[in-house]
Amino acid sequence: MSLKNKVRGIVLFGISAVLILNSCNQKVEHCLQVDDPVEYVNTLMGTDSEFALSNGNTYPAVATPWGMNFWTPQTNKMGDGWGYQYDAHKIRGIKQTHQPSPWINDYAAFSLMAVTGELKFKEEERQSWFSHKAETAKPHYYQVYLADYDVNVEVTPTERAAQFRFTFPENESSYVLVDGFHQGSYVKIIPEENKVIGYCRNNSGGVPENFHNYFVIEFDKAFSEVQTWNKDELQNSAEAEGYHVGAVLKFKTQKGEKVHAKVASSFISYEQAQLNLNREIGNDSFDSTKEKAHKAWETELNKIKIEGGTIDQQRIFYSTLYRVLLFPRKFFEYNENNEVVHYSPYNGEVLPGYMFTDNGFWDTFRAVFPFFTIMYPELNNQIMEGLVNAYKESGWLPEWASPGHRGCMIGSNSAVNIADAYLKGMRDYDIETLYEAILKNTESYNEEITSVGRFGASYYNELGYVPYNVGIHENAARTLEYAFADYNIYKLAKALGKPQEEIDLFAKRAQNYRNLFCSDNNLMRGKNADGTFQEPFSAFKWGGAFTEGNSWHYTWSVFHDVEGLKNLMGGNEAFVGMLDKVFDLPPVFDDSYYGFPIHEIREMQIMNMGQYAHGNQPIQHMPYLYTYAGQPWKTQYRVREIMDKLYTPNPDGYCGDEDNGQTSAWYVFSAMGFYPVCPGEDMYVFGSPVFDKVTVQLPNGNELVIASDNNSKENVYVQNLTLNGVQWDKNYIEHEALLKGGLLKFTMGADPNTKRGVSADTYPPSMSTEIE
Repeated sequence: MSLKNKVRGIVLFGISAVLILNSCNQKVEHCLQVDDPVEYVNTLMGTDSEFALSNGNTYPAVATPWGMNFWTPQTNKMGDGWGYQYDAHKIRGIKQTHQPSPWINDYAAFSLMAVTGELKFKEEERQSWFSHKAETAKPHYYQVYLADYDVNVEVTPTERAAQFRFTFPENESSYVLVDGFHQGSYVKIIPEENKVIGYCRNNSGGVPENFHNYFVIEFDKAFSEVQTWNKDELQNSAEAEGYHVGAVLKFKTQKGEKVHAKVASSFISYEQAQLNLNREIGNDSFDSTKEKAHKAWETELNKIKIEGGTIDQQRIFYSTLYRVLLFPRKFFEYNENNEVVHYSPYNGEVLPGYMFTDNGFWDTFRAVFPFFTIMYPELNNQIMEGLVNAYKESGWLPEWASPGHRGCMIGSNSAVNIADAYLKGMRDYDIETLYEAILKNTESYNEEITSVGRFGASYYNELGYVPYNVGIHENAARTLEYAFADYNIYKLAKALGKPQEEIDLFAKRAQNYRNLFCSDNNLMRGKNADGTFQEPFSAFKWGGAFTEGNSWHYTWSVFHDVEGLKNLMGGNEAFVGMLDKVFDLPPVFDDSYYGFPIHEIREMQIMNMGQYAHGNQPIQHMPYLYTYAGQPWKTQYRVREIMDKLYTPNPDGYCGDEDNGQTSAWYVFSAMGFYPVCPGEDMYVFGSPVFDKVTVQLPNGNELVIASDNNSKENVYVQNLTLNGVQWDKNYIEHEALLKGGLLKFTMGADPNTKRGVSADTYPPSMSTEIE
């Protein structure tokens, strides 16, 4: 072949390759398949956060799903709720953490840190520069290079233990520091066993007097020297106990030498910590533990396989799914007879049975627990058993536990989680005890922790609402949430065959939302004890009558009776008009209740979506309500807009607090194409699926395939929907139909289909229509 022909051939080949590549790029969502979902998880998503502005308020949790302990790098001082911030430059240690939220803060934390050369043990002095370019953050593994000490640190977890691997330079003075943290700690170094034992007692509330986190650490290299510290004083002792103590373990290391540490802890005893270590790690190598942790995540994440969408959408999906599978925390252990036991964070005793913690039901009743009812019924059974134990041990159901009762948020949303689980088939626990606990909540509250039970219950039961002017803050929000809980109690009472009088009582109370509806402006409003509405009234005022929101956010908290709310507003047209206003109004606000713009206000303001505040939970279901009024295409447009605009797979990936998986669960559900608007109701409302294909392995052995033809960034509107080849005109799907599996097929397009889902028989069910 002549040189000229060779060149021509090369050019033609290059042009063909570019055309093929461009063709794939134009349809990139049809070319992408996920092999290992663990590699798509960015545990740093949401870590670019601070007190004034939350982009998630997360930290990179190195854990197994629902693990008793997490591990995380620590960039801020001990006790700071923002333990890891993405824009930080220095790391103080790798700490065991149990923190569910920076607002709740941490408990039972201790850390390991490596230093070389001159001994620096105080956290301000020992912290080392690091770079995200020399950091690896995965669900099952974390690695960071500590630049000041030329040390590479790695950690990989089990449920109650972990392995560390420190790669040191050549140095006569290489150290591992064990920091027991403040509020009471103890360390004892046992050189002949290359071991350290100790405890830490730090907490932010919600613990009994005898609370301890006992830890055991075994090294594979002998210590050349040992010391301890007490407060700021170094001491030549192998044992220390006090307000803040730690251990100094010195090694002589060669260049590239690896020192391993196996760590486990227990809330029960040193012996139990050792048992946890032997059982979960034993003789396993670091890499073996790492592989097991990877497999644990791969198993769970692979239960939902996605195809199509963009790389970013796939990363967001698996990053958010990872967050859904972290909380609530397994707060139980296995004794020497392999029996499930737990240290009670309520009465301080060691008792049989399951216990879970680190969860705020105000957030997670909305989508996290409904996700468990579909995907993890066995886990949900265990959680319900844990609620039975919590009630027996404390006399109350938890609403925000970390690890015991905490004074945070409002509502009695434990009733919603219990009812939803029972009504959807989870029955392996003592439901009668839980029903007793639910009834107790409806009549009273814990005077020491008013978020437990129902603050204002006597007013609510007598008047049908919690009054604005009786000194009970966030009264309108409480009323709306109590009414929704009462709907779930009504459904549960029916299922349990309770007396008709009792059933009727809660059916009536479920309608109490009507007492706060003001027809003057079609919004919910605080009401005084004498029946008059609060004055003055601003729909833009955050707090006061509402919780971390305003009337535009809370008016939609009638999950169970959208039809009733719609009728109060004057029917479909008026209802849709009010929904539209949420997005059309400017993002103005009145922050006088707080005295400054709280981070939730700022997050709404900067997102440029009007009064829609996706960064907080009360309004997250609202875009799905268009389907109740015959305009499902507006739901489809808005949910896709929210997914595209408000989520990224990056450190600023959320538009507000992630909150124990709730803001993540919203994305997971919405990306699949449906959402649980009303927990306790047997249905999920359709939206706009993101991916070409989602394959869900259901726990009953069935497989659900959600396919979307002609899907793209522009094609957000549902043109047609079939289930197993049969036309499906409803704007929702029932729980049982979902669990049967099969093929749910969406056909998508760029223009709204204004003829599908418009008649009343296609609307999702509401309490008013059910009773009629």
